Amino acid sequence: MANKLSGLGKGLGALLAGAEEEYDLNQSVGTVAQEIDIASIIPNANQPRKVFDETALNELVNSIRVHGVITPIILVRRADKYMIIAGERRWRAAKRAGLIKIPAIVRDYTDKEIKEISLIENLQREDLNPIETANAIKQLMDEYKYTQEQVAERIGKSRSAVTNTLGLLTLDGQVAELIASGRLSAGHAKVLIPVERSHQYQLAMKAADGKMSVRKFEECVKSFKNPEKVEKKPEQSLELRDLIKRMQRVFATKVSAIGNDKKGRIYIDYYTRDDLDRIVELLDSVEKI
Repeated sequence: MANKLSGLGKGLGALLAGAEEEYDLNQSVGTVAQEIDIASIIPNANQPRKVFDETALNELVNSIRVHGVITPIILVRRADKYMIIAGERRWRAAKRAGLIKIPAIVRDYTDKEIKEISLIENLQREDLNPIETANAIKQLMDEYKYTQEQVAERIGKSRSAVTNTLGLLTLDGQVAELIASGRLSAGHAKVLIPVERSHQYQLAMKAADGKMSVRKFEECVKSFKNPEKVEKKPEQSLELRDLIKRMQRVFATKVSAIGNDKKGRIYIDYYTRDDLDRIVELLDSVEKI
């Protein structure tokens, strides 16, 4: 756990790491880890994770039934209750497994420390969905005035990864729901960031539910943003259109023109031998004049 927390920085890293190190040193005596009644524990309302994967949670329930809760959760006292700082998933699984008590470390934290620990602990565990992750990062930046570089350092991510994740918050709300529910991956979603919000959901549905790879989706969005330009036909003058009609009457067949008064082509169609003979006769008449 100590290595995992190294990206938190000195202050916050020491808070969590210190709690667990103290537990390791004193667990034989039982002076730090306590067995706390599960019914007296409440979740943190500011928990950044709003969705808990049912499959993973059920797997943890089965593990706890066999092995118990191995790593204590971290709590802070709130009146006659205890509020969870880290370990809500273990607490939920323990309740489902039918446990009455759960091992916990009770610490004293300021409100600011509680919020920061909850956010970073969840971000480091990487089990938030991409939208929850983006909101948690934004909350760290808004409430603690962290730069993107500072957030990246604390959660062990690259600056570019933090930037790309924050970009998800600019997406249309319906697209965000697709991401949060797992129907659209973050990789697909990032392709949509430069697209106008009014078109994002329409495009997202083309890739939702695994319909296409990220690379294929990139090509799809690129084509949407840069459609092939359709060559416009030169606008023809009234005089040119009148000439074509006159030629159609004279030759008694289809005549068409491409171009304008300055440059273009005139096509005279014939469909039978009689059509061709009639055109030849007209040319012969003109040449005799």
